[in-house]
Amino acid sequence: MHCTMSMPHSAESARERGRAVLFDNYARFPLRPVRGEGTYVYDEAGRKYLDFTSGIGVLSLGHVPDAVAARLKRQLATLWHTSNVFESPLQEAVAARLVRASFADRVLFVNSGTEANEAAIKLVRRYARDVRGIEGGTIVAFERSFHGRTMGALSATGQPALHDGFGPMLPGFRFLPYNDTASLQAIDAGTIAVILELVQGEGGVTPADESWVQALVARARAHQALIVVDEVQTGMGRTGTLFAYQQYGFEPDVMTLAKGLGSGFPIGALLAKEAVARVFTPGTHGSTFGGGALAMAAAEAVLTIIDDPAFLAHVRQKGEALLGGLRSLASGHPDVGVRGRGLLLGLSFPEGARRYVDLLREEGVLVLTAGTNVMRILPPLTVSDEEIAAFLDALDRVLQKRAAEKARPGER
Repeated sequence: MHCTMSMPHSAESARERGRAVLFDNYARFPLRPVRGEGTYVYDEAGRKYLDFTSGIGVLSLGHVPDAVAARLKRQLATLWHTSNVFESPLQEAVAARLVRASFADRVLFVNSGTEANEAAIKLVRRYARDVRGIEGGTIVAFERSFHGRTMGALSATGQPALHDGFGPMLPGFRFLPYNDTASLQAIDAGTIAVILELVQGEGGVTPADESWVQALVARARAHQALIVVDEVQTGMGRTGTLFAYQQYGFEPDVMTLAKGLGSGFPIGALLAKEAVARVFTPGTHGSTFGGGALAMAAAEAVLTIIDDPAFLAHVRQKGEALLGGLRSLASGHPDVGVRGRGLLLGLSFPEGARRYVDLLREEGVLVLTAGTNVMRILPPLTVSDEEIAAFLDALDRVLQKRAAEKARPGER
């Protein structure tokens, strides 16, 4: 699996041409994938990499899964787009499956996670006005949260560095410390909703404490505040149940989905209970491409596979195996932390994680960062025991190199 990072002149020229025409808003890794298959991706030179990024949690079934590809091919030959001015049997079928599998009564399809969260913000504000008689009000969110890049979703994101240069943010948001029970007293009669991730992905792969979630739910219910769960990254089996909230003993009022629902095809969804959903009457919200035929075909194929008890049991088993392996490796490196749920896992490094992400890439393994100090590990839900073992072997070599460097200060 080991690969070198040398680059032919032609590849370097292609990269420079790309830099000349694309916006420079991504700090891209020096890798140009051109083909994917299962848990592996291949670059222009044919080098093979074990992909434990899943396209930031999107490729739940790996690269180009047969069932999704076959369903999309059938759809490509029949219907691509009609828009939401017409009824959609495909939307109805996928929505019905999501309703059966969740707390929700209604589903609205959009194109991405940030769109789903944007719609959720509009929904809870309209509900507050129509049902509670509150114009505006406060939405409580949490420090280090991430809900998207559009202005509404960004305003709900508790990372000030991401706000830089885009102010003023939309008013009406208040940020509380994550996993801090005492701060929940700030949820009061003026709070119209609480929005949270049950594992903060971009914020450092930090799971919510179960006791804190129960306290949050009780406080929100006491003040009639809606509970919005952002499951853009945790949903669709990523944490071992179809939705992460199912592990915390409560039902939200609103939930957002994206990423793994489309297996690489752009999609988002807003789910809500009937009493909340009914405030979106005709003309209040819409999306030209939301719920298009191709997105629905992909989602239908994904749900057929993931919404299955045996498949979810497989995810839990693989998550436990990977978590156990990470803990075993980290036990020899006391300053390395392990956290996460299911197959959304992280390793924390006090000196920063990027160097070790780069070293793993040199070993032929792809992972991500989550903030500065955390390595984010997101294999496909279909990952095998052999692939987990290969990843752990490569990580062990990187950790051993780190330990050797720490023993020789100045030689890094």
